[in-house]
Amino acid sequence: MQKIRKGDKVVVLTGKDKGRSGEVLQVLPKEDRAVVRGVNMVKRHQRQTQAQEAGIINKEASIHLSNLAVSDKDGKPTRVGFKVLEDGKKVRVAKRSGEVIDG
Repeated sequence: MQKIRKGDKVVVLTGKDKGRSGEVLQVLPKEDRAVVRGVNMVKRHQRQTQAQEAGIINKEASIHLSNLAVSDKDGKPTRVGFKVLEDGKKVRVAKRSGEVIDG
């Protein structure tokens, strides 16, 4: 089970976007990276296609999972632990508040 999943609210811990937060759009488990909305923006030159115009576009680049932390209910970063409930279901738990992380 992964600690950071698609749809999680995360906070950037280090780098040029330190302190910024956003939603995880995609997780790349083999590379230990994730794409976060509005974080680590890069400019890419786009060739014209039938669907899209040519030009320079801004898009999100992936960021290493070690530079991200799940956002707790108060918006501050927290570590993630695991807990097995009475019904045998394994869930993610925020270490800071002890609450179960939805997902």
